[in-house]
Amino acid sequence: MLSYIFRRFLLFFPTLFGVMVVNFLIIQAAPGGPVEQALARIQGHDVDATTRVGGDGGELSLSQRAGETSKYRGAQGLDPNLIAELERMYGFDKPPHERFWQMITRYSRFDFGESFYRDQTVVDMVLDKMPVSISLGLWTTLLVYLISIPMGIRKAVRDGSKFDIWTSGVIVVGNAVPGFMFAILLIVLFAGGSYFDWFPLRGLTSPEWAQFGLVHKVADYFWHLALPIASMVIGGFAGLTLLTKNSFLDEINKQYVMTARAKGLAEQRVLYGHVFRNAMLIVIAGFPSAFVNILFTGSLLTEIIFSLDGLGLLGYEATVNRDYPVMFATLYFFTLLGLVMQLVSDLTYTLVDPRIDFESRNA
Repeated sequence: MLSYIFRRFLLFFPTLFGVMVVNFLIIQAAPGGPVEQALARIQGHDVDATTRVGGDGGELSLSQRAGETSKYRGAQGLDPNLIAELERMYGFDKPPHERFWQMITRYSRFDFGESFYRDQTVVDMVLDKMPVSISLGLWTTLLVYLISIPMGIRKAVRDGSKFDIWTSGVIVVGNAVPGFMFAILLIVLFAGGSYFDWFPLRGLTSPEWAQFGLVHKVADYFWHLALPIASMVIGGFAGLTLLTKNSFLDEINKQYVMTARAKGLAEQRVLYGHVFRNAMLIVIAGFPSAFVNILFTGSLLTEIIFSLDGLGLLGYEATVNRDYPVMFATLYFFTLLGLVMQLVSDLTYTLVDPRIDFESRNA
């Protein structure tokens, strides 16, 4: 197993490199870079993510366009030295391959630089937003799995019963209603929208949280998280419940289960001693992607609706503002996290079913 882990670890580097190369090329082709946005601010214009780049659509250095009209829309009338200074400040005075190599060299040392628009290092920004995203991702994932796996098993065991029918109705609603729509409904009902004002609408804790006692701090923390987590759970449990049920049904109908029952084994022993570890393999396989999705992309709209300043909102704002250090740092972080979680998933396979031997396979 150690050699398998080592091989998988070695694959992290080419995977990370490939992801960063592809996204770097895409970003270079996208219009509205930081230089254009800085020029728009100087000219007093509104800045948006669709600001077009003149010329070839890339941010080449001024030395490549000497004597020509400025390639930046809105740069007419501005001192060329000012534009050159902006290019130097944002690092666009160098060709793309040099910028990429410098970036990937720093990232290999976990040096992510500073934000273009905030007087903070990227690491400090990510660490500042991490508690919100970790809170949403951890508790949502935990609740989704605690609800979905037992419900899916019971639906499989009691397939066709009244319990299976009415829970299927709940699952249909969970699949049909997007999490952000459910979040809005919860706000209308319970956060002072139109009916009750039982839960806070913004923040992870109250402003005076530091002055509370331990019990009061914990209660205040979960009081703020109740509605955001509920809105995310409703969109996550339905698919996992059906996956668990179908996986169990597939295993229950196999020959080895009938043989175990024919031998007189107790039903609980058959279900949890034989069926469970086989049926759970497909559920475990989806855990890494589910966790990363909940932690980042899945929490984006929830963070916006409930005014929670987390990593999802940070990544979105960085993309709109073309804050490249933050964009690439969050991409690097979540790609690395996804690779680590995939390795953890493989190791969990062996815990659920010791018969699986990754050591004898190619990584």
